[in-house]
Amino acid sequence: MNNLLAWLDDRTGYKALIEEALYENIPGGSRWRYVWGSTLVFTFSVQVITGLFLWMCYSPSSRSAWESVYYIQYEMQGGWLLRGIHHFTAQAMIILLVLHLLQVVIDGAYKAPREVNFWLGLVLMQIVLGLALTGYLLPWDQKGYWATNVATNLMVLIPVIGSDIQNVVVGGPTYGHATLTRFFALHAGVLPGLLILMLGLHIAVFRRHGIKAASLDKRPDQKFWPDQVLKDAVACLAVLVVILFFVVRGAMHEGPAGEPIESRIGAELGAPADPANPYSAARPEWYFLFLFQFLKYFHGESEVLGAIVIPGMVMGMLFLMPFIGRWKLGHGFNVGLLVVLGIGVAALTGIAMVEDRKDETYQKAVDTAEEDGARAIELAQSPRGIPDVGATSLLRNDPKTQGPILFTRHCASCHAHEAPADHGNGDRHSISPRDPSAPDLYNFGSRDWITGFLDPVQIDQGTRFFATTSHKDGDMVSFVKDTLTDPEQWTKQEIDAVITALVAEAGIETLDPNNQKLQAQLEQGRALLKDTDRCAMCHKFYDENDDAYGPDLTGYRSRQWTIDFIKNPSHERFYGDNNDRMPAYGKDVDNPRNNILTQREIELMVDWLRGDWYERGQSTTQEATE
Repeated sequence: MNNLLAWLDDRTGYKALIEEALYENIPGGSRWRYVWGSTLVFTFSVQVITGLFLWMCYSPSSRSAWESVYYIQYEMQGGWLLRGIHHFTAQAMIILLVLHLLQVVIDGAYKAPREVNFWLGLVLMQIVLGLALTGYLLPWDQKGYWATNVATNLMVLIPVIGSDIQNVVVGGPTYGHATLTRFFALHAGVLPGLLILMLGLHIAVFRRHGIKAASLDKRPDQKFWPDQVLKDAVACLAVLVVILFFVVRGAMHEGPAGEPIESRIGAELGAPADPANPYSAARPEWYFLFLFQFLKYFHGESEVLGAIVIPGMVMGMLFLMPFIGRWKLGHGFNVGLLVVLGIGVAALTGIAMVEDRKDETYQKAVDTAEEDGARAIELAQSPRGIPDVGATSLLRNDPKTQGPILFTRHCASCHAHEAPADHGNGDRHSISPRDPSAPDLYNFGSRDWITGFLDPVQIDQGTRFFATTSHKDGDMVSFVKDTLTDPEQWTKQEIDAVITALVAEAGIETLDPNNQKLQAQLEQGRALLKDTDRCAMCHKFYDENDDAYGPDLTGYRSRQWTIDFIKNPSHERFYGDNNDRMPAYGKDVDNPRNNILTQREIELMVDWLRGDWYERGQSTTQEATE
């Protein structure tokens, strides 16, 4: 073995290299304050290793990026650990950069003859920040997409060439596939390559001049090995432990029933990026939050000052530190400048966090974003998985997500959807207009809704049914209040039978075919609906009463009935000339572009009203998610 090592040393000179690396002199001996540079090299090495493994599974395409990250996080063995380490190590590097910069400036290690090494360090800092910015977009989720959108829009503020730079970086006038491939090339290729080059130069220049010891340090010199190596190793281990803690800390808290544990460990994955769905909760990562807050104080033409000029001046001051430090009071000025900058950054970050915490609109947007992210994962893990057209279609074709959006946009000016506090579907499913003037559509077509509709107390009181409509004085209200309350004309058993028959038509509630009592009640109810002296006097029910003037009860409140009703409530099948203000959302069959809503949008809203969507644990998704 010794002969082999001797031969290898003769050919490579590795022993001299090791001796030069390990037995470098440290003036004043080893110190814990010297560990920050080594921890930065360690964290960058971790990023390279985890990044290479992530690269093996990542697909940089607008139709496959989110999908591949989902695979890494939720399906690949140990993928959540890889993502988590990569994500939190990136944040650790920012903190370590600041600590290393402070140590260098406080120790005066930026002064002659170390100016070039200090400048190389500042270049390395810019590269690390660039890596953080470009990596934010790669999961192609809503958070990263819109935050990057905001960041790249700042490029337009650069005089003369700003728009051209933005087009080059983004890959065109809009954000899409070309943006993603450019950012991936920068993040995985260009910037790491530059960082390795600059890091090599940084270490080489550092080796040339050695460690700058404090001038008052009277302790004896030591070699790098073993004391400083031990301190560096302990510091690197401590950094790794902290990173791993943040990776797995979510496992300490119990999540919702059925939620995969990968949703709480590793790194967050939001809903797939959707350019058509603006993200109100868009914020940069915490280490850029100070700049986000700083820009709030600049408006219009002055925005260029906050985005370009002042940050540029700050970086210029940092690059001038070696020259400023030559003056008698220059070093104190440099240290004071860093302290002021640190306090300013911390203050701006704190203000941003406090403002966001107090902003109800932002907090609601965050809750909605978290719901969308969890919902996207739930749909991706359904038996149908992610469609071939891409993950964006998961939420676009999800009634639970799109229903309340469409309802709020097109129906909530008149209708409420007052879900109870314990309904379990999030705040967005409880929608309350300021002045409701039409029936509350929560549980529309359910047994509870129909029972309330046929209740003489509820039908014209409050805002749940006809109290605020022109039908308040109509025949149906008179029938419910006068006829249904007359026990000689309608018994409670008959009313319950009609309710059961209408529930069966709606198809929301499954009626047990083996329950003979329930089936008998159903048959009785259908007979009453067909009775021309009862319901069929005003309403059509299958083949009975083609001349009815009330809404057709055939398939009443069923999916197709409700779709047709929303398309054209003034159709003779429904309210005809008695329609009370409700617009036709899909009346024009020949020219769908003239309609307020598309067929698909109407279907999504109807499925939401009916509570017809996929939930975790079902064997198949409902029709609307196809």
